[in-house]
Amino acid sequence: MSFYQSPKKISAFDAKFEAQKIAFAPVSFQVARCLSQFGILEQVDTTGDEGITLQQLVEANELSEYAIHVLLDMGLSMGLFWCKDDHYHLDKTGHFLLHDDMASKNLNFIHDVCYQGLFELEASLKQGNAAGLKHLGDWETIYPGLSQLPEQIKRSWFEFDHYYSDHAFDSLLPLIFKSKPQHIVDVGGNTGKWAFACTSFDSKVKVTIMDLPGQLAVAMENARANKVAERVLPFETDLLDDKKPFCQGADLYWMSQFLDCFSKQQIVTILKRTVAAMKPNSELCILETYWDRQPYEAGAYCVNATSLYFTAIANGYSRMYHSKDMLKMISEAGLYVDEDIDNIGLGHTLLRCKVKPN
Repeated sequence: MSFYQSPKKISAFDAKFEAQKIAFAPVSFQVARCLSQFGILEQVDTTGDEGITLQQLVEANELSEYAIHVLLDMGLSMGLFWCKDDHYHLDKTGHFLLHDDMASKNLNFIHDVCYQGLFELEASLKQGNAAGLKHLGDWETIYPGLSQLPEQIKRSWFEFDHYYSDHAFDSLLPLIFKSKPQHIVDVGGNTGKWAFACTSFDSKVKVTIMDLPGQLAVAMENARANKVAERVLPFETDLLDDKKPFCQGADLYWMSQFLDCFSKQQIVTILKRTVAAMKPNSELCILETYWDRQPYEAGAYCVNATSLYFTAIANGYSRMYHSKDMLKMISEAGLYVDEDIDNIGLGHTLLRCKVKPN
């Protein structure tokens, strides 16, 4: 993107301030979260143009005057509030922190899933493993443990994951079904949301979910609840184990926000196994968020930040990729991109792939 190709026009004075923001970033994060959790952002917002005084906030909360005052002062410095005649008002940044779903999902994900583990980022980078995962459980990667996470952490993880994928469903379903697949394999289908979207869109399609046992148990319970258990089938496997079987002969293989969970070498191996399972006329559709394909700088910022979750928490070796890296891996695996569509949902790219002719 153009905003990464030239130096930003920023004064030395402003740049020095930005450096201080980085140094105190953990403080800002926790202040933002506390203002949200304690309902102070909402209380200030509801007063509109009139604003609200410190004393009024103290009377409306169980927190002490001291606690509320230090939060408000830092909130002013962060641009969450502005104050006139001792009345606090919600500023634009505070408005979006309160009302923007993306900000809310990102905040909860970082706090519940990542915050403690990110302290181990330095160790993760040195060791090449997710040193921060120990704060969540005793697994080699986070994926076998997703169904075992404490309820709040699990909720924040899945809300973060589903928020980005679900926004793309309405645009994606007509694109996926234009080839009229009768059997779709959802590789790494998690709780089954995509499978259920497909069975709602097409009353005849069958969807096989390939995933680990813990995720499949949840997906099949959801399939029964959605009354589509006869069309949503489980296929238990470990995609990191070459000896485990791969679902064969489907019309369309689907990988949504999936390949970013693996290293480059693992991705090539998984794609080669997919090629081996595909029929000559099968398709592989890959949906990912590539940082270089984001329409806005904020999107690229979020995508690149998510890479460090993989580094310190998820597995220690995967990341959000540059699209050129993914295209190279796709080609190396024996596939070619038949269709390349950007700006789906919240900055997703759909790559429709087919097997290279001999």
